[in-house]
Amino acid sequence: MARYTGAVCRLCRKEGTKLFLKGERCFKDSCAIEKRNFPPGQHGTARRGKVVGYGLQLREKQKLKRMFGLLELQFKNYFAKAEKMKGVTGENLLLLLERRLDNIVHRLGFGSSMSNARQAILHGHIRVNGKKVDIPSYLVTGGDSITLDEKYLKNVHVQNALESARGKGGLLPWLEMNWETMSGKVLAMPKREDIKYPVSEHLIVELYSKV
Repeated sequence: MARYTGAVCRLCRKEGTKLFLKGERCFKDSCAIEKRNFPPGQHGTARRGKVVGYGLQLREKQKLKRMFGLLELQFKNYFAKAEKMKGVTGENLLLLLERRLDNIVHRLGFGSSMSNARQAILHGHIRVNGKKVDIPSYLVTGGDSITLDEKYLKNVHVQNALESARGKGGLLPWLEMNWETMSGKVLAMPKREDIKYPVSEHLIVELYSKV
């Protein structure tokens, strides 16, 4: 399966904002964008100027795509699906991405980052309603329960991620975490107001309308 294997901190610097791709490091002073808030490359400091028009639309699309670790074709397929759904296309796109299993696993604290969550799923450690699901793009629905297999739950990295998530608190209103049983639940489908990504989805719709 094709995937980005480069330094993810470069992606944050390219977009000029935190994409939260490295788990706990993104909340510390060692975060790359805190130290070097300019584009990567030899002449990065001289390349960031005012972005307008097509460039602004492109940056919004790249930002959202990178937050979820998607490749271009994957993202395009999600947009095509969002277009066919009832409602506002941009909002449909965000809600589809939010329902991805790797995102839910990360949100619940089973993975410190999206990539960690995806790895846990691919290795078969995630259970949805008691059944193993090893597809990161699996779309959850209201009422689904998310758990880890008992052996993986003892993993030190998982324990650290859960401890960190518990300390932060503040799960989204459509998610619930039972800290005694270490199981999560999707209470309902997400709404646009529940999603706080630093992305203007209407610009992404405008970008694809030109294709």
